[in-house]
Amino acid sequence: MAEQLHGKLGQVLANTAAAKLFSLSGLFAVYKPKGPTSASVLNQLKEKLLAEAGIQTCARKRKKQILKIGHGGTLDSAAAGVLVVGIGQGTKMLSNILAGSKYTAIGELGKATDTLDATGKVTEEKPYDQITKGDLERVLQKFTGDIMQVPPLYSALKRDGQRLSSLMKKGEAVEAKPARPVTVYSLSLQNFQPPLFTLDVECGGGFYVRSLVSDIGKELSSCANVQELTRTKQGPFTLEEHALHEDKWTIDEIAQSLEHCMSLLAIEPSFKKLKTEHSEESIVSCEDK
Repeated sequence: MAEQLHGKLGQVLANTAAAKLFSLSGLFAVYKPKGPTSASVLNQLKEKLLAEAGIQTCARKRKKQILKIGHGGTLDSAAAGVLVVGIGQGTKMLSNILAGSKYTAIGELGKATDTLDATGKVTEEKPYDQITKGDLERVLQKFTGDIMQVPPLYSALKRDGQRLSSLMKKGEAVEAKPARPVTVYSLSLQNFQPPLFTLDVECGGGFYVRSLVSDIGKELSSCANVQELTRTKQGPFTLEEHALHEDKWTIDEIAQSLEHCMSLLAIEPSFKKLKTEHSEESIVSCEDK
């Protein structure tokens, strides 16, 4: 009898958790550590939430009856920082209001790599002793405002449906994408201890900090790559105030975070429009991204 009551209680609690999970809707931020891809972090988050709600998925049904969730912009696997997540109707808001980000990047002068960061193979080495702090600060002015930028070969951009980075790893020949317009709102030098230098970057969408650091090295008649990269802000969400670490990836913690984060968007015109258009929530299946 006691076992039956315990079993029923567990089922009620699981049903309550599931109902609460599927009622969540909006945007919140999580902390993405260095190492995993943005997609794997999102899948890990999804699995933890579904497990807490007592929902099991099998391989055949994985794309059905699944939590609707997505992220607001890929962060390199070698980078850490803010990853904004949309859940429920929040997935429709991601592309509308997350147009800007802030980064802290540590660059290394004198070495170029095939990935433009520390994970790649060194492809070139050049002297950097002649470069002064003043030289670097003057060069930064050339990369502020509306500029043209060539995306890295190792990137999430696609050719014939496949990521360029995947094609590169297979050894296939990949041509660089043409330069495209991007925006740098602010760019400042925070530290200079050759060969290392630290930048704070605030930029618009579609911008690659790895390309920026590489271009800076070339402009200084040397070369450079990114040693460390941290996204400190995405949209209105900051690393310090809003990014939930893995131990906070629970239904209740996310529900509280949604209340706080969505209040930041209340004055956004695009948010108001979406809220009006999609006032009724629904449970929709969604493929893992």
